[in-house]
Amino acid sequence: MDSVHEPEHIAISKSKGVKIDWKDGHHSEYSCAYLRDECPCATCTGAHGTTPMKTDFSAPQNNPFPLFKPGPKMAGVEPVGNYAIRIVWNDGHSTGIYSYEHFRRICPCEQCTPRERKTA
Repeated sequence: MDSVHEPEHIAISKSKGVKIDWKDGHHSEYSCAYLRDECPCATCTGAHGTTPMKTDFSAPQNNPFPLFKPGPKMAGVEPVGNYAIRIVWNDGHSTGIYSYEHFRRICPCEQCTPRERKTA
């Protein structure tokens, strides 16, 4: 694994999200809503020709008076080998294995976002 995809430190808050300091010096922060929306599992991504079942928790709300909708929280987190973590969500979803490569690819920081939009 190259230093771009190798975390040096991972901090997890089940109610707030994940922060990763990468070995190449980069820092990434992911909210729970963003991570739930970016779940890499086959159901959420539409693998095998199925319709993607993506969530939109991190999308801006257009309604000025939205009804309260509780956001996603992590019910559990466990390591998967030395390359990923699996997140169990409070909505019961638990099939997403978030590889470190996936985390780095979806980094929402200003430095990474323009690069990803250009290559997408």
